[in-house]
Amino acid sequence: MNCLHSWPEPVVRVQSLSDSGIRQIPHRYIKPPSHRPMINSNSDASFHSEINIPVIDLQNVLSSDQALRQDTLTRISCACRDWGFFQVINHGVNPELLRGIRQVWREFFNLPLEKKQEYANSPATYEGYGSRLGVEQGVTLDWSDYFFLHYMPASLRNHQKWPAIPASCRELVAEYGSEVVKLGGRLMRVFSTNLGLEEDRLQNTFGGDDNIGACLRVNFYPKCPQPDLTLGLSPHSDPGGMTILLPDENVAGLQVRRGDNWITVKPVPNAFIINIGDQIQVLSNAIYKSVEHRVIVNSDKDRVSLAFFYNPESDLLIEPCKELVTMERPALYPAKTFDEYRLYIRTKGPCGKQQVESLKCS
Repeated sequence: MNCLHSWPEPVVRVQSLSDSGIRQIPHRYIKPPSHRPMINSNSDASFHSEINIPVIDLQNVLSSDQALRQDTLTRISCACRDWGFFQVINHGVNPELLRGIRQVWREFFNLPLEKKQEYANSPATYEGYGSRLGVEQGVTLDWSDYFFLHYMPASLRNHQKWPAIPASCRELVAEYGSEVVKLGGRLMRVFSTNLGLEEDRLQNTFGGDDNIGACLRVNFYPKCPQPDLTLGLSPHSDPGGMTILLPDENVAGLQVRRGDNWITVKPVPNAFIINIGDQIQVLSNAIYKSVEHRVIVNSDKDRVSLAFFYNPESDLLIEPCKELVTMERPALYPAKTFDEYRLYIRTKGPCGKQQVESLKCS
């Protein structure tokens, strides 16, 4: 763990580079030609397909109409099996809260640099204001800054590490975290039911309602003079259980791999984007799969998104549920704690699907 106590090189804030008015991005941010996005002439993200990820009305899960409820459960199941991504509307979180939490984080990133630097992070925990993932020296960097904080378990929640400016930030983060944790619990029970497990099976495997690991990463993608040469976030699958993403509604940027293509997700107003992480892929014995995704940047507009990671308790062993292991479908993954698993990405940074695929039993 010693390698994680400091960054290998001086940290450069991408927002400061963007604000400096540079016309060419530094070489450290230029991706290899095969990894570069395709950007159209008017500087907006080109939608590589008219297809969008599934959009699901979550209130129908509670419908008294059993046919409607079952249809919704089936749609969620198909999205988890075929896409690894879907959007949810009517999810129960107040749209005013969504607007407020986006706004307060925009205000934070627009603070003077010296104010933000008071929260500068280290790779020991990643908590705070950061600009890179992974500690390998000399790697190509992503065009983004972020703020990372722990929300659950409550013993890890340190309000002093949350921004005190804007004044409403800590209160809004606490309220937002509470609501999104409730949403995550509802979805976990839906996933369990759809997999043919007891309703609380996945949640209990994660440690139960009070012991899950949950954290928030607020992503800031500054405008970029050469968006065709770089990425806001390199291709990766999420190492945790599930990600509940509140996207920027005004600027598209998230792209999901679909076969050999990248599909730009068009956010639906007041919706969350849900994606399956590696830990649920392991628990489901790859019935549900995490999917590679990446973020493209824009030459004219900044973007802010909030990724809430819903994870297992860090020291619990995660392995395929025994109910999903058969002679025809043996266990694909060995048992490993989430702490052991996430050390890989904290060391190397985003790396496609290499991490979870490397775990497979021979």
